[in-house]
Amino acid sequence: MKRMRARSSLPLLAGVVVGLLLGVMAAPLDTFGEKASGPVVVVHVESVINPITAEFIEENLKAAAKKDAALVIIQLDTPGGLDTAMREIVKNIFNSQVPVVVYVAPSGARAASAGVFITMAADVAAMAPGTNIGAAHPVAVGGKDMADEMAKKVENDAVAYIKSIASKRNRNVQWAEQAVRKSVSITAEEALRLDVIDLVAQDLDDLLSQLHGGSVLRDSKTVVLDVKGRPVEHVEMGWRHRILNALSNPNVAYILLMIGLAGLYFELAHPGAIFPGVIGGISLILAFYALHTLPINYAGVMLILLGIVFFLAELKVSSYGLLTIAGIVSLTLGSIMLFDAPGAYQKLAWKVLIPTVLAISGFFAVVATLAFKAYVRKPITGTRGMVGEVGKAMGRLDPQGKVFVHGEIWNAVADEPIEEGEEVEITQVEGLTLRVKRKGERTQ
Repeated sequence: MKRMRARSSLPLLAGVVVGLLLGVMAAPLDTFGEKASGPVVVVHVESVINPITAEFIEENLKAAAKKDAALVIIQLDTPGGLDTAMREIVKNIFNSQVPVVVYVAPSGARAASAGVFITMAADVAAMAPGTNIGAAHPVAVGGKDMADEMAKKVENDAVAYIKSIASKRNRNVQWAEQAVRKSVSITAEEALRLDVIDLVAQDLDDLLSQLHGGSVLRDSKTVVLDVKGRPVEHVEMGWRHRILNALSNPNVAYILLMIGLAGLYFELAHPGAIFPGVIGGISLILAFYALHTLPINYAGVMLILLGIVFFLAELKVSSYGLLTIAGIVSLTLGSIMLFDAPGAYQKLAWKVLIPTVLAISGFFAVVATLAFKAYVRKPITGTRGMVGEVGKAMGRLDPQGKVFVHGEIWNAVADEPIEEGEEVEITQVEGLTLRVKRKGERTQ
């Protein structure tokens, strides 16, 4: 009887075992969640890391989530950029609803400075052969070298941040620290060997081939990358982001600032011209937008504004060119100091600075010269403008008579007799009467 019961329980036990096996096999599907049905989105970033870049990446990560994208690949090539923008991008990558791959490509590209943090923050970090990553030491922006204590604080903050990123993504924490403290830089092959990145891919097709079937850990859940045969959508900056990104170029920002100041100067010197004031106002607003995205030295801004004040003062005060010279010197020094960041991508190019300073200084100097000439020029209208003019006696002046000057007949008085038809020179205007002398005769 007991043996029969044991036999009858075997099918039940077998069913339980099969059910458990099926449950175990099904468990990964629940863990992985539903497979994404959308495309692979490739976001191209080939610029300095600034607020515009951060906004561009954030918008596309959100758009990829809405279209249920299987993967977002940020194809990166950057010399670095602003710390605040970089942290915004890292935060968006961490909180993305879609797995994010940062791919430093094509060959010849780099992920320097802020690009190191962004690359290491990705779910999968990849590089193309012939690329490099590193040199992430923080630098002072907006002025001269930082004081030792402040530099140490900034460096330690950056080290702690990149170590937390590397630890979260299970990457080489020691190298990440050296990239910040000692600005070390390595090739793609070295980065793969040192566990800084996850793979080296020749091109996008090779990258997708290597990614397919792999898995990443997101929010304590393992996500399998199913990218084989997926449509690939390439996203580049549209006209809006391109314009804003162009405005964030130090050279463009500087030229806009100079045009704006020159336009307002001309409007103040010649009220009612309107057009220079409109152009100047628009240029200044665009320049101020660009400057807030750049590391600027406010001493440079103040020197440039002081130079404009000197130029304006030249219109009101006859300094015989001293104020103009002071304005040119102030403008030149301010332009040199305006962008004092170590990275070449954040500096004002000399080939832009020198011609612009010469053109603007020349413009102000010409206007100041014309104003000075007008100031010292002999009056040609009104009663003061009549003095020194030459006319002809309409009749004998002894001492009173009539003279013809500027197409008009005037009453005139002479100190000595002047015959009709003789040329006379006006020496004084007394109401509606001219005091004259014989032309060429000395006034006693």
